[in-house]
Amino acid sequence: MSSINGTQINYYFICKTKLWLFSHNIQMEQESDDVALGKQLHEKSYKREKEFLIDNLINVDFIKNTNPIEIHEVKKTQKMEKSHEFQLLYYMYYLKHEKNIDNIVGYLDYPSNREKIQIELTEEKESMLEEIIENIKGTISGGIPKPKKSRICRKCAYFEFCYI
Repeated sequence: MSSINGTQINYYFICKTKLWLFSHNIQMEQESDDVALGKQLHEKSYKREKEFLIDNLINVDFIKNTNPIEIHEVKKTQKMEKSHEFQLLYYMYYLKHEKNIDNIVGYLDYPSNREKIQIELTEEKESMLEEIIENIKGTISGGIPKPKKSRICRKCAYFEFCYI
């Protein structure tokens, strides 16, 4: 398997420029107020749950050792639910193919509105992920993609890099 991580899967759906910059070690998220808010929300809502870093690629917000094993990804809002879903699906895919763990169910947790959405890894989603991984590799290996301005750009940590 490649060295693709969950953040790259997430950024693939949000912005190819952001994906390329992040993948080339231009990381500006640590200064983002939105990222800091998300971390605070996670810490406040799930005080007893610990993050898991697997192979320096997979950073699961928390895992419950149940049957099936539950992996949880905590997000602030549902605005980018598709990117959240595929990030979580990638974690499940990685655990299945790299760690031989296939008794897994995933949950997207949105503590702000007390919603929890169950995500299952199907064969169709696995095929989609494999195509997405190849597309990410292509994006990363090429030149920097031209930014496509959208309404989410204003809050992006890379905004000034792209537009100033």
